[in-house]
Amino acid sequence: MRLIHSHLALFCLASFASSVAAECATDAQVDQYVLDYLSNTPTPALSTGGSMEDALCTQAKIVSALEPHLGPVIGYKAGLTSAPAQERFGASEPVQGVLFRDMMLEDGAAVPSAWGARPVFEADLVLVVGDAGINQATTPSEIIANIAAVRPFIELPDLTLTEGEPITPVTLTAIGVAPKLGVLGSEIPVTDTEAITKALAEMTITLRAADGEVLAQAPGVAVLGHPANAALWLMSKGIEFQPGDLISVGSFGPLVPPAKGKGGASVTYDGLPGDPTVSVVFE
Repeated sequence: MRLIHSHLALFCLASFASSVAAECATDAQVDQYVLDYLSNTPTPALSTGGSMEDALCTQAKIVSALEPHLGPVIGYKAGLTSAPAQERFGASEPVQGVLFRDMMLEDGAAVPSAWGARPVFEADLVLVVGDAGINQATTPSEIIANIAAVRPFIELPDLTLTEGEPITPVTLTAIGVAPKLGVLGSEIPVTDTEAITKALAEMTITLRAADGEVLAQAPGVAVLGHPANAALWLMSKGIEFQPGDLISVGSFGPLVPPAKGKGGASVTYDGLPGDPTVSVVFE
């Protein structure tokens, strides 16, 4: 069991031990959420009106309930890491969630266009942890020094909640920041820390529809000033990384509905070694 489970469980136990636990979801609410999530059915928001501690308590319960269906947690995600995403959801800082093993697909994968109750897609990036020394890092370059590889990533979240339900930093955290599917590109090994650290800041990320239309474009610094800052932020919230963990740094631009992809999407990372691209097909 990964540390995030213990970390979130502590919030949950502390909440139950006090009268402020009212907004941690009940077992019945979690069961209903999982049924709706698996059937792509819009569902009520959880922990509405609660604190972030309530949301983390709810998230811990949902993660445990989803693992039998989605496989074990293999990493973490920082959400709302770009200005457009924070503006859309009224956030002043990112939010934290997890990545499941069975949500991950390979480059070029085909997915149903309705992969969720409220499906969206985004240009993202994954850092692959190489060494536990990352947990002592305090700067982007120190993070990258402990990263084994960088991988292009199109995340395919499901906002899940019924239209009209509040989508806030708290309710997003409660549902684990909406993980559903994600398409991973080939690994780019980190062989030169300084060069990769610089490239991640200076790269240009372009999200395109299947017909080549540019849907969004942003520099590497669009995510918290540097993509590695997403890892530092997660660590500031108590996450302890292990070698092999995946870190989703968050969206480099807006969340896009599948209809705008016109049958798919691709993301290009100009400035990373090889100017890599990752793509997905919507069926």
